[in-house]
Amino acid sequence: MNNEDNKQELPEHYDQLKKAANRSADWRARLEAVQELGKWEHPQTMDILTRLMNSDPVYKVQEAAYEKLRALGQDVQLPSPNKPEPFKGLSKIMLRIRKSLPREHTFEDFKEKLRKMRIDIYDTYEGIKGDGFDEWLKKQWEAAGK
Repeated sequence: MNNEDNKQELPEHYDQLKKAANRSADWRARLEAVQELGKWEHPQTMDILTRLMNSDPVYKVQEAAYEKLRALGQDVQLPSPNKPEPFKGLSKIMLRIRKSLPREHTFEDFKEKLRKMRIDIYDTYEGIKGDGFDEWLKKQWEAAGK
């Protein structure tokens, strides 16, 4: 079987890749799944890539899925990086987490509590904000204390 034939089949580890692509609390796992799924030109892998390109909350994942689909010859449009906030009521969530901590808690306490209580929010914004995540989160923490 040559390499072209191989691309038409599903990878042996397709089920694991599909699970990784659906991990809402791990943008890095979704990104790795995109990289691997992009090696296979199969309708099921392309469906997953298309879904991630159109609806993943982390733009890096959307962009990677777009690149893989383009490399597979698909006529797709790069989604806009400007999109609405992925979580409704974020300020209320942050306030609840802040109120659940002792009055004299630190920013690090807040960050850890958010990671434990709402890994989905923590992970998504970590992916969206990149190196600016701590600065963004600190502003959220301060705003929740007012």
